[in-house]
Amino acid sequence: MSSQQNALSDRTMIVSGGSRGIGLAIAIAAAKQGANVVVLAKTAEPHPRLQGTVHTAVADIEAVGGKAVAVVGDVRREEDVQRAADTAVERFGGIDICVNNASAIALEGTEELTAKKYDLMQDINCRGTFLLTRACLPYLRSSPNPHVLTISPPVNLNPRWLGAHPSYTLSKYGMSLLSLGWAAEYADAGIAANCLWPQTYIATSAVANMEDGTSLLSSSRSPEIMADAAVEIVSRPAKETSGHCYIDADVLAESGVSDLSRYGGGDAPQLDLFLD
Repeated sequence: MSSQQNALSDRTMIVSGGSRGIGLAIAIAAAKQGANVVVLAKTAEPHPRLQGTVHTAVADIEAVGGKAVAVVGDVRREEDVQRAADTAVERFGGIDICVNNASAIALEGTEELTAKKYDLMQDINCRGTFLLTRACLPYLRSSPNPHVLTISPPVNLNPRWLGAHPSYTLSKYGMSLLSLGWAAEYADAGIAANCLWPQTYIATSAVANMEDGTSLLSSSRSPEIMADAAVEIVSRPAKETSGHCYIDADVLAESGVSDLSRYGGGDAPQLDLFLD
């Protein structure tokens, strides 16, 4: 985690899928470091299986002393994403950090996966990442330290991951390839683009709703580990920090954090997908 107090003071972050889980944890951690936060999420009313709404997320951010605004919208819809970017500029004067967190997961094999689920993953994961970043780019160009951070894995071509759930793998690797592509495309503009992925399973609703969710939660770390790693990355100089697929535990180790026990997960936390 960033050693500088208020390292993100007066900077503005947009985070997609920020009503719960990793997205909310990143928003809260950034707010604690002084960032203004725009939370883009679909959930405006309580969901029977999912905790939190875009409005409770803003309340949680404000509870730690942060400034935040809720935008109810679908990251797949160009007009909703543009409205989030416009809100950030109108409310806070610009955009410094774009966090592509919204994601859908379905781990069925090819013959079991429905076309509807396939489309959902590609549209939220790849299209949503593209739309939000594109909407932020004109404002990132004007930021003194612009960052795009995408919650996606290193591109691991081990057949284990290519064959386990090809459609989900495609959608997540698509997010990573977009981000690595932006690192090259916008290098001259000084806009950093990176990926961040957890070393272990993270205790989120997505994990809880898996078939063996109860047992997985006990060996999962808390979302705060991803939040602390994210804040560390976007606090670094953009021109020196781009084109990487970071792992949360490695980022924290680089910043001097060696004891990860406070994040939970037990003595042998479950290694996450896409990591050998």
